[in-house]
Amino acid sequence: MAAPLSASGAGTGIADPWDDLRAIAGGEHLRAAGPVDGVAGVQPQMVFEPSSETELAAALRYGNAAGLGVVPRGGGTKSCWGNPPVRADLILSTVRLNRVIEHAWADLTVSVEAGCTIQNLQNMLAEHGQRIAVDPLWPERSTVGGILSTNDSGSLRIRYGALRDLIIGITIALPDGTLASSGGKVVKNVAGYDLPKLATGALGTLGVITRANFRLHPMPHNIRSFTFAACDLGDANRVMLAVQDSSLTPAGLQVRLTAGAVPAVDVRFEGTVAGLAAQEMVLRKIVAPAAETVTSDAVWQAREGLWSSAEAAAIAKFSVLPASVTETCGRIGHLADSLGVQWRAVVQGTGLGWLRLEASRAAAIHEVLHTLRPELERVGGSLAVLHRPAAMPAIDAWGSAGDAFPLMLSVKQQFDPRGTLNPGRFIGGI
Repeated sequence: MAAPLSASGAGTGIADPWDDLRAIAGGEHLRAAGPVDGVAGVQPQMVFEPSSETELAAALRYGNAAGLGVVPRGGGTKSCWGNPPVRADLILSTVRLNRVIEHAWADLTVSVEAGCTIQNLQNMLAEHGQRIAVDPLWPERSTVGGILSTNDSGSLRIRYGALRDLIIGITIALPDGTLASSGGKVVKNVAGYDLPKLATGALGTLGVITRANFRLHPMPHNIRSFTFAACDLGDANRVMLAVQDSSLTPAGLQVRLTAGAVPAVDVRFEGTVAGLAAQEMVLRKIVAPAAETVTSDAVWQAREGLWSSAEAAAIAKFSVLPASVTETCGRIGHLADSLGVQWRAVVQGTGLGWLRLEASRAAAIHEVLHTLRPELERVGGSLAVLHRPAAMPAIDAWGSAGDAFPLMLSVKQQFDPRGTLNPGRFIGGI
């Protein structure tokens, strides 16, 4: 690997090693990185903002040849996720790749560049009564490429599926500068290698997403949310499972948990007025004797609420079977309470949970996470630490990949043999 580059040659008569990047898109789009550009605590050297896929691919090819560690970035909302990179020389930003390329409204598809924010895309689609059925964290800043790389789809997943179910085509820049495309612009597309699903959730370790094609859904005519206070955690899990086992079709289903408080179950429906009335009737029979408390759509921002003052807390994402929510959250509560750790959680009907841990002793937070992870992995679950307070002892972000790791490593070596993209950030140091 080449030695890290320095930008100090400019104006000294010494050849500047970054001149090749300046020549790609102009010097005004290459700048020295500042503290706000840090990646999981690692400070990069430079930030480059190309204006096209070809400029991005050329910059990536340069970084790969020069032995740089290249970190793709969209809105930067999830830069702390994952392990600290082994190298972070160059931030490759998609902020200028923000166009909606084609909206085929009659076919319910859209093609969009990776740097477009989710909110801007949804606003444009809404003009035609359509949307991408995702509700990720911080949509006003999160980008298409960012939510795909982190596989962040939100509570709508229970009705419309995960991002892997909504993406139908993708273009990524590979480390050697190749622009590779897979899929297409139609919903029925089965030919070729399934690059869209492979790139989704890969944290930018295989290539840099430059554009994506999605299937769309009509905007709902009406939305109605219900919140019910459960008797206890077991009752909350009962309601959640009963809703899923019924004829109901919720567009959102979650349990909100806070240490020492009564669990709350949130259910959201979309449809016509008559359809909502029919679903409400069935729902009220299922949730008895749980008591309805409020009917506000604000509850669907509960995940974002866990990140308030995140500097003082650890934020983790866990996955379990929906039937195991009672046992899992009961164990979290027991561990946290025994160590003096305050905790809150939002658990979706799919079994994905988001956990906030806060304590005056960072070591106590570490002990909760360190104890909980192997317990979840033994029953087929997982625990990813997305953020930790600076004072907390180091902990691997991802945990074990199990039998899948050799395959994951082989794919990484095929796509990125020099370890250029996000080196060390993903599972097992990929």
